[in-house]
Amino acid sequence: LAILAAPPFSTADQIALNTVQLEAIRSDSNFAAGWYYDAKPGFGPHRGLALARRMALLNYRSPAELNDRFSRTWQSQVSPITERGKYAVESYLDFHGNKFVRRFDANSYITLVGAMNSHDVARGRQSLEAALGTIQSKTLVLGLNTDRLFPLSGQQLIADHIGGELFGGELQVIDSEFGHDGFLIEIEEVGKRLQALIES
Repeated sequence: LAILAAPPFSTADQIALNTVQLEAIRSDSNFAAGWYYDAKPGFGPHRGLALARRMALLNYRSPAELNDRFSRTWQSQVSPITERGKYAVESYLDFHGNKFVRRFDANSYITLVGAMNSHDVARGRQSLEAALGTIQSKTLVLGLNTDRLFPLSGQQLIADHIGGELFGGELQVIDSEFGHDGFLIEIEEVGKRLQALIES
């Protein structure tokens, strides 16, 4: 079993951040209480969904990476101090928010975020320790040192209570500047650990 950058349950902090994203979608006047499928092209809850995606993206990356990558640079020669200009990081969020709405549905986003909020491996299983104790597979538990979406404390809880053999004897941590997205970006580091688990 390989558990990569995942928590044993969604914390109050994570639920709170997700709830703000859902409110961004639901407060879009074009959301129409979820009945927007008959709207003309371009008239769905795109602004709300794009804003939700922007919020989520901030949790996927680390503060250090955003600061190193964008600093306080401007998107163009127009100063962001005026109404016409933007900081580069603003443009980055805009791009990803607008790109997301072209390939994703708002109600689907709400459903997925609701499922993430409900995540709790202990539900119906006495306790977290009891639930994790039933896992007898050899298990790799892997986290990222800059993950602010699912911090290392969650993976440490899993590693501490796995019933079977913990691969490597402890929580495996990848140092990455990319935050939660590091598990998708640090291919070599993740791949090495997965290969070692499989070959063991």
